[in-house]
Amino acid sequence: MDYKFLFQRFIQILFSPAKAWESIYSENRPLKDTRNSFLLPLTIIVAISAIAGSFFIANKQLSFIYSLFAGLKYFILLLAVIYSSAVVLKEMTYALDLGRDFSVAFKLIVYSLTPLYVCLAVSCLFESMIIIDILALYSLFIFWEGAIKMLNPPEHKKLPLLIATAITVSGLYIAFSVVLNQITDRVFYAFFA
Repeated sequence: MDYKFLFQRFIQILFSPAKAWESIYSENRPLKDTRNSFLLPLTIIVAISAIAGSFFIANKQLSFIYSLFAGLKYFILLLAVIYSSAVVLKEMTYALDLGRDFSVAFKLIVYSLTPLYVCLAVSCLFESMIIIDILALYSLFIFWEGAIKMLNPPEHKKLPLLIATAITVSGLYIAFSVVLNQITDRVFYAFFA
C-alpha cells in the first residue's frame, strides 16, 4: 500500500479539492489503486475507531465481540454505500448524457466522501461528538468540484446531478445503516450475549 499517496491525496482533497481533481483526472489511475490505496485504509480507520469507541467508551458493559461487530458494521456500511452509490451515479450520468463510466463514478464517490470518513472516525471514537458529522456536508463541495472536472456537465445539469447524488448517498447510507444495525444486533444477542 502506498501511504505517501494516501496522505497526499487525503490532504489535497480536503484542503485543495480543485487541484486534487486535476491530479485525479490527469493521472488516470486504475480503479484498484483508488480502492486499495485510498478507500480501504480510510474504511479500516473508521472501523478501528468504531471498535475502540464501542469497547472503551460507549459499551463497556458488553463484550469485546459487540465492539468487533460495531467495527465490522461500519466497514461493510461504507463499502456498500460507496459501491452502490457509484453504480447509481453511473446510471445517472448516463441518463444525463454525461457518459457511463463506473471508474469515474467510483472515484467521484470515494474521494468526495473524504470528509465523511474523518467525521465518522471521530464520532465513532467519541460518541458524544456526533454533531461533528455535520461537517461531512463539505463532501458536497468536493463532489461539485469533481463533477465539473471529471464529467464536465453543462450548467443546467450540475445542480440536478449534485442533488440526486446527495439524496442517493444519504438514502443508501440510512437504509444500509438500519439493516446492518438490525443484523449485527440480532446476531450478537442470538449467539454472544
